[in-house]
Amino acid sequence: MGAVYQKAAPNHVGRRFAINIANIIAWINRKRGLKLSSGYYSNITLWESWWRGYVRDFHRFREVRGTGTVERELYSLKMAKKVCEDWASILLNDKTEIVVDDKTSGDFLLGSDGTGGILGTLHFWREGNALVEKAFYSGTGAFVLKIAGMRAKEGIIEPDPASKIRLNYLPADCIIPLTIRAGTITEAAFASEVLEKGEPYIYLEIHELDADGKYIIGNHYFSVKDNVLAERPLPDGILPELHTHSPYPLFAIITPNIVNNIAGGNGLGVSVYANAIDNLKGVDLAYNNFNRDFLLGGKKMFYNKSLIREVQDSDGNLVRIAPDDVMQQLFLQVGDDDASLDAKDLITEFNPSLRVQENRDGIQAQLDYLSFKVGLGTKHYQFNAGSVVTATQYMGDKQELVQNASKHYIIIEAALQQIVRAILWAGKMVLGQPVNPEAEIAVKFSDSFIIDDDTKRMQDKEDVRDGIMQRWEYRMKWYSEDEATARARAGEDSGLSFGDDGGGA
Repeated sequence: MGAVYQKAAPNHVGRRFAINIANIIAWINRKRGLKLSSGYYSNITLWESWWRGYVRDFHRFREVRGTGTVERELYSLKMAKKVCEDWASILLNDKTEIVVDDKTSGDFLLGSDGTGGILGTLHFWREGNALVEKAFYSGTGAFVLKIAGMRAKEGIIEPDPASKIRLNYLPADCIIPLTIRAGTITEAAFASEVLEKGEPYIYLEIHELDADGKYIIGNHYFSVKDNVLAERPLPDGILPELHTHSPYPLFAIITPNIVNNIAGGNGLGVSVYANAIDNLKGVDLAYNNFNRDFLLGGKKMFYNKSLIREVQDSDGNLVRIAPDDVMQQLFLQVGDDDASLDAKDLITEFNPSLRVQENRDGIQAQLDYLSFKVGLGTKHYQFNAGSVVTATQYMGDKQELVQNASKHYIIIEAALQQIVRAILWAGKMVLGQPVNPEAEIAVKFSDSFIIDDDTKRMQDKEDVRDGIMQRWEYRMKWYSEDEATARARAGEDSGLSFGDDGGGA
């Protein structure tokens, strides 16, 4: 049998325009005799609406006016997206490091300078950060490995350096767990939407284990019309079934490290704000009130009826004209005895209170409740940039954020290790590179988005002063010296001050 080529499926598009996960699940149930449920995905739809900043049932309401009832929209701070952006910035950012104990494998992944390699080609850090945001709004996200131009002969992959590694980054409404073992998704289906010449298609790949514990990937292709799926022939170069002979899953799952308290998740996670919907509403209600006070807070002028002229327009309709409507009119006779009328009887000025401070306090209170419920701590969103806090106060205020970030790091670390191992496997088995999928993979997270370097440096100086940290350890950490140099210089008069004032070098 001649060699055949597995072409990567078309990339998942940014805006999911046609997918109906219930239809996909119904198709899988028919074909595989399964009993998967699609009910849970209605929660994901709601969470996505909050992430986009508009939930019709809440943000749209009716208002009665003199001409009848009109619909208008609630002013919104769109905090759900901000919450997810902040968690993504904390958990996976440009300071996150992946360290591989095999130099060849490390260079393949990251390049010789640590910023290139295959991960740089894949824009891994940028797209990975976006995936964390998607996972935190939808409850689940997935890295899915794909290979372009993979060559196979008689079911055996033939290494080819011309092959290309790709990654898809999918949110929860594109993920269908099939098998969960010990709380881990081991088999799953992934649906991606594809636009070809203006026509929507859905590409479905099913990752399953064979009897030997190796992964098989089944590929399917559908057209979509009037929300009805119709299976179509696969595009040229895509095999109906690919035996990877890989013991490693070619996908990795990310979820917020929160126990899912919503029934029917079938292995999917829960949005970081799933239990804070009322708090999101509270923020928008407070912000709407603030804006409405400004909208309705303009100066009001009340005129004595004697100042109002009544005229007929060209259609014979009665029109009332106030003095300010006739700019050239300086004087107006209002009666036979003008002296009997006081100015306050003619015109009354009313300036509604804007209640700026009350509204600000209300919004701040709602933000405190929200940030507490999503694990960022009660003081994460503060509009008091002019205030100064000490390092001790800073750490006390951020303690909850630090604890929750450490908890989420557990899931992120496992997912990064899993997808990196899959990439190394593909590098060896598909691209023929001399890399080691069994290499030790470590992930180092930075807490600089939580605690700034100046604060950490001050704390380390206090530790040196108190004998908790050695001077040479301080020099290694902050001056990037090797241990021998740091130990030698720590014995000298380095000019470092570790007094009570926390002075610097």
